[in-house]
Amino acid sequence: MKKILMIGTGGTIASEMTPEGLTPELTPAQLLRYVPAISRLCSVDCLSLFSIDSTNITPVHWSAIARALKDNYDRYDGFVISHGTDTMAYTAAALSYMVQGAKKPIILTGAQKPINYDSTDSKLNLTDAFVCACSEELHGVNIVFSGRVIVGTRARKTCSKSFAAFSSINYPDVGILHDHRLMCYIDAPWAERPVFSTGLDPRVGLIKMIPGTDFELLEFMLERKDALIIECFGVGGLPSYNDDKLFDTVRRYTGRGKFIVATTQVQNEGSDLSVYSVGHRLKGNKNVLEAYDMTTEAALAKMMWILNITKDPDEVAALFYTPVAHDILYRG
Repeated sequence: MKKILMIGTGGTIASEMTPEGLTPELTPAQLLRYVPAISRLCSVDCLSLFSIDSTNITPVHWSAIARALKDNYDRYDGFVISHGTDTMAYTAAALSYMVQGAKKPIILTGAQKPINYDSTDSKLNLTDAFVCACSEELHGVNIVFSGRVIVGTRARKTCSKSFAAFSSINYPDVGILHDHRLMCYIDAPWAERPVFSTGLDPRVGLIKMIPGTDFELLEFMLERKDALIIECFGVGGLPSYNDDKLFDTVRRYTGRGKFIVATTQVQNEGSDLSVYSVGHRLKGNKNVLEAYDMTTEAALAKMMWILNITKDPDEVAALFYTPVAHDILYRG
């Protein structure tokens, strides 16, 4: 029988109603009492790292989860992490860089309704997560939710209330589950021993362009951050607004060693800065990187991981464009 470690972090799945609204209250052991069938699948130990709404998750929590995986990796056959849905995609992306090449399944799951509700998706998701954690076919970090298996670097929450909350962006689902039976379509690269990293550079920011974005907003962010992810319009680019102040701000701060990652706020098909002049003007700056088909969540987490290792522009670019767990397919 496989031995699985369940790591609890809180979220809706573990929430109970309080006078202040839904609040995470249940431990992993308490969650498992609602799904006794899991005890017939595997042997489970529980570790409650924290019990918070995932809105409150920070890179410090990602490091704590990665450290728990590193400390317990040799003792278990797989891992299930119960997590709130709102930031689960960010956590999955971050763990994909902090635990690279894991042969053992590392499964994140949660729910849109608490486990003690009659109309809950918790029991289905939790059972499916343990099925996947026991699998010999799945490797590394994946989200298991509503019968779908989504690689950790490609997940995004695309529905705020529906049970089918997550989508795989610019990449197929790696597997599906029917009646708790896994059909795995795509394997992830793995090694006998994963490469662990528990450090991140939290000084990475994100800004979404809107018509009329003021250059001073970029200045404010770049003054305080080591890198800035910019969600551009369409396939990518910065507007000139007849004064070039946005371009001048980018040139000035990248000249000081800051990094820009240009991506798109359009969900599907990715960026291509070479198409229009507003994007092509960014291409010659080696401190400006392009996300192409990467998700915003993955680009942000990857930069946090990279900048904790190096801030040399050539090394940063080399690491950014090196695929990790299917995070990038198109690279210009």
